[in-house]
Amino acid sequence: MDCKSIVDMIEASSRAHFSGFHMDGLQPRDVAEQSSTSVTENMPKQPFVIGVAGGAASGKTTVCDMIIQQLHDQRVVLVNQDSFYHHLNEEELARVYEYNFDHPDAFDTEQLLCSMDKLKNGQAVDVPIYDFMSHKNNVYPARRVNPSDVIILEGILIFHDPRVRELMNMKIFVDTDADVRLARRIRRDTAERGRDIGTVLDQYSKFVKPAFDDFILPTKKYADIIIPRGGDNHVAIDLIVQHIRTKLGQHNLCKIYPNLYVIQSTFQIRGMHTLIRDSQITKHDFIFYADRLIRLVVEHGLGHLPFTEKQVVTPTGSVYTGVDFCKRLCGVSVIRSGESMENALRACCKGIKIGKILIHREGDNGQNLIYEKLPKDIAERHVLLLDPILGTGNSAVQAIYLLIRKGVPESNIIFLNLISAPQGVHVVCRTFPRLKIVTSEIEVGLNKDYRVIPGIGEFGDRYFGTDEDDQPVVTSSS
Repeated sequence: MDCKSIVDMIEASSRAHFSGFHMDGLQPRDVAEQSSTSVTENMPKQPFVIGVAGGAASGKTTVCDMIIQQLHDQRVVLVNQDSFYHHLNEEELARVYEYNFDHPDAFDTEQLLCSMDKLKNGQAVDVPIYDFMSHKNNVYPARRVNPSDVIILEGILIFHDPRVRELMNMKIFVDTDADVRLARRIRRDTAERGRDIGTVLDQYSKFVKPAFDDFILPTKKYADIIIPRGGDNHVAIDLIVQHIRTKLGQHNLCKIYPNLYVIQSTFQIRGMHTLIRDSQITKHDFIFYADRLIRLVVEHGLGHLPFTEKQVVTPTGSVYTGVDFCKRLCGVSVIRSGESMENALRACCKGIKIGKILIHREGDNGQNLIYEKLPKDIAERHVLLLDPILGTGNSAVQAIYLLIRKGVPESNIIFLNLISAPQGVHVVCRTFPRLKIVTSEIEVGLNKDYRVIPGIGEFGDRYFGTDEDDQPVVTSSS
């Protein structure tokens, strides 16, 4: 079963059961197309929030740990509902064994909501560490939690409050037999929390089991995915991680425009972006890491070209069934920044023809075509349009209109760039819905001078070394 079919099953399933876990209407977050671009431009990239609920000792932590391990190339943080237990006063401490820690009122839900709101808006938070021996949340220094790509919120009652549920993109309920949970609880509370078996059993019968039946089990109906056997269910966790990876690879704009493709971010890609965006980087290093990123964009763009099946005989005498590359192909660079992408294209496509377009850019108006030199048979080719920065989109529209006037079908054009502003994406994708855009990162937006932010600066100047201060010209007197 390929990755696409797995995702399709997860998206489409409703109350189906297979591979040891239940699907109860998992839906992607709706993204409404905005009439203006301001909402998309100013909204920080939203993390993917996963809620993991279930009875005490059901294996929630094990499931969370396994998800985190498999998402090792993403920034993932774990927030435990246990961290938000109310601080017990002296009267409550004196009667601690009569205190119901499994009741919704035992948690400071307002503080949890405040912390989650900050994380979703890109702010770091200090999460308290609850001490189960003293039943206080100020014994240890708070844990600093930084904003991340994925936030896993784990706890027995995280599905109880509708405000908390609304924060989640995926809700998982870990369903484990009651006897197994009790055995695990006895082992945990006696070994880790210094309690005797009699106290554990008394608390279980008085508070834990009734609270599970009254508050925790009813929230199972809110789960998108139900995992029997918890951490022992490797098939379920593998499928969940594949679905999360698919969602992480989709920028919000990708959900609006199916012809926009953003390369899935990794620490390597983010690290290279960090380097080329650094104003203090040397020219040599800027070119080196920019070339690496450009090569990735070009390779990704080539993957969208049509192909034909081809069989070859390997040195072992075996037949290998593969594909043959598209032969009718050319590149077109938008002078001069686009010329920085030509070497990567030539390295991938030996002997490829590359045309040139020069467009005068002034402020927000990129409508003045100065020069063009294109292959005579360009109408019969697939075209890779090269420009590392997509800003307002005006210059790109002018270049694309020229290609279409030359007879190139819109669907045969793939626009390759390193970074794209949402404004430019809106303009190009709405104007040319059959064209494809391939980029490595979507930016925040444009400033008042129509510069991409956070951006890279003047890419052509930095790449070709013309961004240094003008040197004084010394003239000789006659």
